[in-house]
Amino acid sequence: MVDSVDQQNTQHRLEILRTALHSGSAEQIRHLLASLHPAEAADLLESLPHGPREILWELVDADIKGEILTEVNEEVRAGLIEGMETEQLVAITEGLDTDDLADLLHDLPGAVIHELLHSMDKQNRHRLEAVLSYPEDTAGGLMDLEIVTVRGNVTLDVVLRYLRLRGAIPDLTDSLMVVDRFDQYQGMLPLATLLTSDPEFSVAEVMDRGVDGISANMKDVDVARLFEDRDLVSAPVVDDDGRLLGRVTIDDVVDVIREEADHSFMRMAGLDEEDDIFAPALLSARRRAVWLGINLGTAFLASWVIGLYRDTLQQVVALAVLMPIVASMGGIAGSQTLTIMIRGLALGQVGSSNARTLMIKEIAVSAMNGLIWSLVVALIVTAWFSNIEIGAIIAAALVVNLVCAALAGFGIPLALKRVGIDPALAGTVLLTTITDVVGFIAFLGMGTWFLL
Repeated sequence: MVDSVDQQNTQHRLEILRTALHSGSAEQIRHLLASLHPAEAADLLESLPHGPREILWELVDADIKGEILTEVNEEVRAGLIEGMETEQLVAITEGLDTDDLADLLHDLPGAVIHELLHSMDKQNRHRLEAVLSYPEDTAGGLMDLEIVTVRGNVTLDVVLRYLRLRGAIPDLTDSLMVVDRFDQYQGMLPLATLLTSDPEFSVAEVMDRGVDGISANMKDVDVARLFEDRDLVSAPVVDDDGRLLGRVTIDDVVDVIREEADHSFMRMAGLDEEDDIFAPALLSARRRAVWLGINLGTAFLASWVIGLYRDTLQQVVALAVLMPIVASMGGIAGSQTLTIMIRGLALGQVGSSNARTLMIKEIAVSAMNGLIWSLVVALIVTAWFSNIEIGAIIAAALVVNLVCAALAGFGIPLALKRVGIDPALAGTVLLTTITDVVGFIAFLGMGTWFLL
């Protein structure tokens, strides 16, 4: 429901923008952009072709351009950065949070990075270097260095007075981090506990010791799963020695979840979630050509298998008419198992301890569905062609193909993961090839054996 409302809002804004762009009303566009969150403005930029996108970008307030750059996908970001001067880029990135700046830095030209680092004070430069020392897809790469730390031996009254002196705390701060004098992480002091406990209590008496520090090297998808399982808003990030480095907040975790979902969805079609949907046709065609070529090769393999039975097909035309049924049913059954496996692997729910049980279950499901639908198909085919032998052959071929499809859907993701290939990227192509080939061999093979 929320997604539907967001989509309607984006489409409505696009219509307003198109009208304003056609009429040349720059003031109306500026007014619209000023009312939007940077993420909403980023959605609009991604939804516009290149010409209008550049015009809109020129009208965006310089104060929010840096935040918008962190929200758009990598390809759109690269195009926007390419048209900007060094001084402009330095100016719009100066006010960004350290973690956002670290994400953006990889896409900035070398001259801009040099100017930006030169303009930063020593403390912020060291903070940025700390984030950049970890890969982007780890807790260290996600972490925000803006944290409030307290010692366990002080009273809550002292902490409250300290916070009043600060005057402000970082966004999404639900807890203060408790450390010793060596910056070793000790626990968390929830703000709710701070405000509702006796001010004379010490921090050590009321702090929460149950939230373990997240290793800076933990993968971002594992961090997201941890937040989901424990309903966290923020969590501490520590190094290998237990020293507090920063924190991961829920806004960064939501980004990870969305990116992972986009990644899996787009990879199923051999595409990249960072692609610009309005990229030049030649560029998009070149990217998609690779997997179309691979698919063509597998299609020729299936055609070659059919060619082996051309004599049979010439004599029994009914087999040619019914061939797509066997292949299609196997493809659907296999894709169901494949999807379950890819999701299970992504969530860490499938491993060596339970793989065998899952395999047996998937084979049983396919066998039961195969028996049910093979009976239905056999009855229809027998009535259609008045030939009980063809009905029996297609029924047997369906059962064989559905069981093989389950085995392929189970085994392909495990095999691809073992050799370091994303199952979402190559799994569908391999599965389709296997179900087509097995289906044709089973159906046409039995047709040749029993009918000729």
